Amino acid sequence: MQVDIEMGSAAGGSPATLDLEELLATRLLVQGNSGSGKSHLLRRLLEQSAPWVQQCVIDPEGDFVTLADRFGHVVVDASRSETELAGIAARVRKHRVSAVLNLEGLEANVQMRAAAAFLNGLFEADRAVWYPMLVVVDEAQMFAPTAGGEVAEEARRISLSAMTNLMCRGRKRGLAGVIATQRLAKLAKNVAAEASNFLMGRTFLDIDMARAADLLGMDRRQAEKFRDLARGTFVALGPALARRPLTITIGTVETQARSTSPVLMPLPEAPADASDLIFAPGAAEAAPPQPQRVAAPVRPTQDILGELARARPAGVNAIEPSCAEAIDPGEREAALDGVIAEMVDDPDIAFRPDAMLYQDFLVRCRIARVPGSPPAMQTFRRRMAVARAGVDAETAEGDTWQTVLSLSTRLPEEMQSVFLTLARSALAGLACPGDATLARIYGTHSQRRARRLLTHLEEHGVIVLRTDLTGRRIAALPDIGCETAPGDPNAHDVLPEGHDAAAE
Repeated sequence: MQVDIEMGSAAGGSPATLDLEELLATRLLVQGNSGSGKSHLLRRLLEQSAPWVQQCVIDPEGDFVTLADRFGHVVVDASRSETELAGIAARVRKHRVSAVLNLEGLEANVQMRAAAAFLNGLFEADRAVWYPMLVVVDEAQMFAPTAGGEVAEEARRISLSAMTNLMCRGRKRGLAGVIATQRLAKLAKNVAAEASNFLMGRTFLDIDMARAADLLGMDRRQAEKFRDLARGTFVALGPALARRPLTITIGTVETQARSTSPVLMPLPEAPADASDLIFAPGAAEAAPPQPQRVAAPVRPTQDILGELARARPAGVNAIEPSCAEAIDPGEREAALDGVIAEMVDDPDIAFRPDAMLYQDFLVRCRIARVPGSPPAMQTFRRRMAVARAGVDAETAEGDTWQTVLSLSTRLPEEMQSVFLTLARSALAGLACPGDATLARIYGTHSQRRARRLLTHLEEHGVIVLRTDLTGRRIAALPDIGCETAPGDPNAHDVLPEGHDAAAE
C-alpha cells in the first residue's frame, strides 16, 4: 500500500510529498546547522505518518514528548537500567505502541548507553513482531560519532554498534532509521552511508557542505546554495522524495516542543536601587548561612617538628586494611559461578549482546556481595561460554575437558560457547544439538547463522560434520576422539532443566 504524506511545498507551490512505504525500505538522513529547522522537519514527518506506522523517537533533549498528548506516544524515561530499557523496547515492538525515549538531563555517556540498550532491544525482538517501525534519532552525531571525544570509549563503541545495526541491518527487521545531525563531518560514515534519502538544510562549514554535496551528487559550486537556505527549507533527494535535488519548504505542525527558540524581549526599566535587589536577599529568600571563621591557635614550629620526630606508639599500624578478613579464593569462585549460573538459567538474557550481559553481571555481583574486583569482560565471556555448555562437575574435572577448554581458546570468543556445547554433547553421548538450540547458545534467533557457525568451526578443524542415512547430524571432535549421537538439525529449541538434554 502506497502512502504519500505531505511534507510541505516545493518551488512553485506544488505539494512536496514523501512515499512512506519507500522510506521504510530506504531510510532517511537529515542534516542542518542549529536553527535550520531539523526538529520542525522531524515533527512534521512524525505527525503526518503517525496514523500509518509505528514510531520510536530517540530524544536527547525531551523535545518530542509533547507527541504523547496529541498522538498517544508512550514517553519512556531513560533513567532506568539497561536491562529494563531493553525489556521495554521488546514490549514496544510486541504491542506495536509508538514511544519516545526521553534522555533529557542525563550525561552524555549515560545517554549513549541508554539509547544503545533501547535500540538493541528493538533490534533483537522476536521475528514474530518484526512489524514496520519508523525509528527517529535526533542529534545522531551524539550516538554515532566519528571519534570518541570526551565520552568513554566503551560507551561510544556500544552506541555506535547499535546505530550501525539500525541503519545497516534494521531494514529486514522492519526498522527504518531516520537520523538527524547538525554536523555530517561528526557523524560516522558507515551510518550516514546507509541512507538513500536526504534532506539537507542550511550549512555553513566547508567540510559539511562538501559531504552534503557529495551525498547529493552536486559539485562544489552548487554546494554554495546550502549557505543561502532559509530556516525550514531543505534540499530533498532520494527514491522516497525526488529523483533530482528539489528545494522544499516544510509545512506547519500541530504540536510544539517544550523548549522554544529565544525571542528578543525589551528589558525592564532598571530601578534606582538595582544594586540592592541583586546583593540583598528578598523577603521570600532565606539568607545564606555565613560561615563562621574560627582562628586556629598558632602552635610553635618546634612543637610540630617534635611530634613528627616521635616514634609511633607500639600496636598502632601505619595503614589499617579496609577488609579485616582475607578473601577466600574458593568462596569467591563459587560465588561467581553461582551468579553466572543464575544468568544462564534466565531465558530472557539469551539474545542480549555481551556488553549488556556484562553490565547485568556486575549488578548481580554487587547484589550477591561477591568480594573482590569483578573479572574483566574477556574473562566473563569465557566463563559464560563454559556455563552455557552445561557441563557437569565430574566431566569438568577430567583431563579430556581440560583439552576441550584448551582447544576453545584458539577460536574466536563468539564461537567458543557453541564448540563447548558440541564437545559436552559428544563426551556425554548426547544427540547433536539442533540449529535452534545452537542459535540460542550463540545469542541469535537466526538458525542460518548457527549453520554458518558450524561451517566456520569445520574450517578451523575442531569439528567434522556428517549425516547418517536418515539425515540426522553427527558432530565428531577428532582432537578428543569422540562424537555426538545423531541429532535432528531441525529439532525445536528446548531449554531443559539443568541443561542435561539440550540436544533435542
